[in-house]
Amino acid sequence: MFQFGIERLLNESDLQEKLIDKRLAFLGHPASVTQELKHSLDLLSLNPKFKIVAAFGPQHGMRGEKQDNMIESDDYVDPVLGIPVYSLYGKVRRPTPAMMKGWDVLLIDMQDVGCRIYTFLTTLFYMMDAVAGTSQEIWVLDRPNPAGREIEGHTLDMKFESFVGAAPVPMRHGLTLGEAALWYRDHKKMKINLHVVGMKDYRPKDVPNYGWPQVAWVNPSPNIPRVSCTRVYPGTVLIEGSNISEGRGTTVPLEIFGLPKIDMNVVLKEMQSMAPEWLEGCVIRPAFYEPTFHKFKGELVSALQVHVDGHFYNPQTFKPYRLVNLFFKAVHRVKPDFEIWRQPPYEYEEKHMPIDILSGHSMLRDWVAQAKPNIKDWDESLRKDESAWEEERREFLLY
Repeated sequence: MFQFGIERLLNESDLQEKLIDKRLAFLGHPASVTQELKHSLDLLSLNPKFKIVAAFGPQHGMRGEKQDNMIESDDYVDPVLGIPVYSLYGKVRRPTPAMMKGWDVLLIDMQDVGCRIYTFLTTLFYMMDAVAGTSQEIWVLDRPNPAGREIEGHTLDMKFESFVGAAPVPMRHGLTLGEAALWYRDHKKMKINLHVVGMKDYRPKDVPNYGWPQVAWVNPSPNIPRVSCTRVYPGTVLIEGSNISEGRGTTVPLEIFGLPKIDMNVVLKEMQSMAPEWLEGCVIRPAFYEPTFHKFKGELVSALQVHVDGHFYNPQTFKPYRLVNLFFKAVHRVKPDFEIWRQPPYEYEEKHMPIDILSGHSMLRDWVAQAKPNIKDWDESLRKDESAWEEERREFLLY
């Protein structure tokens, strides 16, 4: 029977014995729950074998209350447990020496979405950096990658390293957080006390959900409301680096996107004429929406919605990163006077263009601006990095 890493820890005495008499810290968020939707921190605190002394929250806060990016959370004292809850997306994004005091083992239980720019991955890496070379331990209580095993995107050029790109991995990396931790330890040649509590009976290629077992979905962040969003996200998150709406202010953010005063039927036809093979494995539907907040608030937006929750979804042929690359190029061709790219700052980066730190390089802007489609060259460039990553990650796959 399938079990999350946290469920194995709560159920297996041999794992629990290793934590007796150790001071424990916890890093999690609202989706840190069991299959019965009980929060991991609450259950750990109820177990007399465990001594919880501190907690950490990533971007959007331990309680997930922050709706948008670049809205910081404060430190606070948990009113029930009486322990400090430190923010890793507030005054700091790396833990301070004071935050590292008073605990022996950090239990990390975060639901990730399998995308390089999703900042929980960066927070994992930063905590590993902080623990490396000390006697403290990190335990990653593993969870599924709802986007599955597929790989897509260029490897991050470390000249564009940022909080949305802390290590040279592609946009869609196909790893769980536990596997990513094992890769990062090897990549950095770290001396670190790392333990991954793997899931039980996890089969990432099982249908119908391709990476997500038949369990309830809880938003890991406010704008990832559905499992289907995690499938589209490695492409549509790029739209954050543009002056196009990524659907925030709607009920399906990052699955729908667009801008006012453009005919999306024309844009879609342009995409189909350039690279129809990049639109497979999904259904793309022209639509309209009026955002209640964020870009184009209160305006009528002409949009495309990407559907990946029907029988037509095929993770082997669906390419969200290429799809959105193509969308940018089509918009530029249909509306060449429109300034696509958002200007800095973005995610604490003041110098580089937001689209560059999101895509991990400056090549995407150059490709979109080219008069000719150059689909084959762009595809070959992507495939080179994707093939290299598939080989590099192989030894770290646990499932």
